[in-house]
Amino acid sequence: MDTTVIKQKQQAAWASGDYSAVGTRLLLTAELLCEAVDLRAGERVLDVACGNGNASLAAARRFCQVTGVDYVPSLLERARGRARAEGLEATFQEADAEALPFADDSFDAVLSTCGAMFAPDQEKTAAELLRVCRPGGRIGMVNWTPDSYVGQLFQALGRYVPPPPGLRPPAQWGSAERLRELFGPEVTIEAPAREFLWRFPSPEHQAEFFGSFYGPTHKALGALEPDRAADLRAEMVETVKRFNVSDDATLVLRMDYLQAVITKR
Repeated sequence: MDTTVIKQKQQAAWASGDYSAVGTRLLLTAELLCEAVDLRAGERVLDVACGNGNASLAAARRFCQVTGVDYVPSLLERARGRARAEGLEATFQEADAEALPFADDSFDAVLSTCGAMFAPDQEKTAAELLRVCRPGGRIGMVNWTPDSYVGQLFQALGRYVPPPPGLRPPAQWGSAERLRELFGPEVTIEAPAREFLWRFPSPEHQAEFFGSFYGPTHKALGALEPDRAADLRAEMVETVKRFNVSDDATLVLRMDYLQAVITKR
């Protein structure tokens, strides 16, 4: 599996659309993760695949020493802009989750909210998260589960734009069993299932929103012939409806995820 080519394509996908429009609507998961990890003022915190900075800024609000890394420069610029607007201290730099440019044991806490889970080499990514976390430190992750809306969305995308052979589904990170495989015996893991409700005007609006702003769906729709793109849009709407818990015409989308706190011994 040539991860270099895969990462180039992934980078182009996440740079398309405008993920910050999605990320700013996921603030709650980052705040709850920081509470679960029990961050303390002054701790050194790394946010891996930080996107537009949700977990980085949540940690900065707790007066931590924060570094956020991502491989999409435009998202890092959005994160810097948000930090300036809120008057928060955080550093952002370009880096690959599979090859973090930091020494062993550099951080008290390593975070990732729906980010590192998309790196193509899961074993290498887990090894890097573990390597840069000090003994006794915590790795906190928010990962979409296989049966969640996002997990099912990626299954649908795979039927229209098949993933490279050998690439593991990102939603495997949303399984506690898979986390134990990835991180091995050097850690203890607490990984409760969580959910939050995401609110949109309608299922059709949400599908259009994701088609416009969420990189993987935006890229897939742009790569398909018009008839196939229309089919994918229809399947996106049907997928959303399966997770709709609204009792009126609006969409209340149940978002299932795993909130993992992994403590390095």
